Amino acid sequence: MINKAQSGLRGYLLTDDKTYLQPYTEALADIEPRLERLRLAYAGSGLTNGNIRALEGLIGKRISELGVTLALHDGPNPSRAIAFMKTNLGEKTSGDIANIVSGMRERESLEHSAALANWDWSLRLSRWFSAVATLFNVLLVGVAARLVYLDLRRRTLQTAELRDQKLLLEREVEERTRELVELSTHLQDVSEREKAKLARELHDELGALLVSARMDISRVEQNLERDETDIRLRLARVQHNLAAGVDLKRRIIEELRPTLLDNVGLFAALRWQMKETCRNAALKCTEDYPQEEPKFTAEASIALYRVAQEALTNILKHSGAKAVDIALEIDAEEILLRIADDGRGIPASRLSATGSHGMASMRHRVRALGGSFSVSNPASGGTLIMARIPKANALAAGTAAS
Repeated sequence: MINKAQSGLRGYLLTDDKTYLQPYTEALADIEPRLERLRLAYAGSGLTNGNIRALEGLIGKRISELGVTLALHDGPNPSRAIAFMKTNLGEKTSGDIANIVSGMRERESLEHSAALANWDWSLRLSRWFSAVATLFNVLLVGVAARLVYLDLRRRTLQTAELRDQKLLLEREVEERTRELVELSTHLQDVSEREKAKLARELHDELGALLVSARMDISRVEQNLERDETDIRLRLARVQHNLAAGVDLKRRIIEELRPTLLDNVGLFAALRWQMKETCRNAALKCTEDYPQEEPKFTAEASIALYRVAQEALTNILKHSGAKAVDIALEIDAEEILLRIADDGRGIPASRLSATGSHGMASMRHRVRALGGSFSVSNPASGGTLIMARIPKANALAAGTAAS
């Protein structure tokens, strides 16, 4: 701005054209605001503030010199202004101003270079910190991934071990269950054989003794005199007791091992069982069997008979029923035994109770033949027992049922 003011002033001095004074006056007006901005920019810097004060003094001195030159030119002797400008006083002040400005620029350049270097160092340091932090994060992620992998592997091994243990336990349970089923079946077979043996012994030995005694007493009665009334009464009472013993023997034999089952067939044995039960309990009984009876295996016939016998026993003990229906159906695949009553039904808690030995016995007999057993309480009331046995497991080989 000093140079601009100086150039405008020289143009005015040489030409007396006042238009050259406009750059001079504008430059003088702009010098103070620029100095103020410079002071604010370097506020707080001790050394630079001293340079600014020196610069302000030199600029003030140079402005005064320019003012003196303008005053001399506008005075009575304008030539004195030209002579004043030819002195080196103004050049020396301008040189001092240029030196101070140059020093300040060099200092700014050095500070700027130092700031750039510091910024570059800070940037490199920040990048190093970022790289280290990134590497550390990568290491943490790697460690975490390793821990997760090890945990997943441990869980996988534990799952496989638990699965193997479960399979082993299931095999052991199946083996124990199979052993228990075989044992239960064996015990039922032994029980049936013992019952059959006892029934034969009762029939062959006790029956023979009772019949022989009755025959002897009948012979004695025939040879007694007619006036021996007391002896005849006693013999008649003995005959009655022996007849009751024969009937008792027959009932015991039929309950142990029904002779009808072995000699006539399953349907005849079921009819006899239903007749005896319904007559003694005053029940209304309905039966439904196929017209022709196929040849059942010994295991299937005794199983179906015992299921019906146990079901009738439970009906008499617990149901309070007035009527009982029994039906046996044979189709192309299976044999179905269905027993229903109109009693009070079985509580839901007893349908699958483990302590119900009668139910367990029936269920086991049916399952031993590969069948299924179910007990339910129909909506119409009462109890419904259904035993299903595969036809191939219930009929003798080569038998066809209609």
